[in-house]
Amino acid sequence: QVQLVESGGGLVQSAGSLRLSCVASGFTFSTYGMNWYRQAPGKERELVSLISAAGGSTIYADSVKGRCTISRDNAKNTLYLQMDSLNPEDTAVYYCNTGIWRGQGTQVTISS
Repeated sequence: QVQLVESGGGLVQSAGSLRLSCVASGFTFSTYGMNWYRQAPGKERELVSLISAAGGSTIYADSVKGRCTISRDNAKNTLYLQMDSLNPEDTAVYYCNTGIWRGQGTQVTISS
């Protein structure tokens, strides 16, 4: 069955960094575009970043542009999100998603 398992979240101070990972199984990872989105309490879901199946094309939300880098390793069936210069507005649960399936999410909390 399809599984997407995120990890790498945690509590960090403002200006800190985190690297999120999402390990995929149960489908042909290398043929799917992937994305990260986030959901903060009381806020609408926000698409953070997209990456094409081969990894050659990426898109970022304006709110994270210049601070985040999405990447993937198709040999390892793994999606990444490197996040730098974090601020409290980045606090949310982060999900990896294929557009069909999503993981359980990983909590990111940024303290001021």
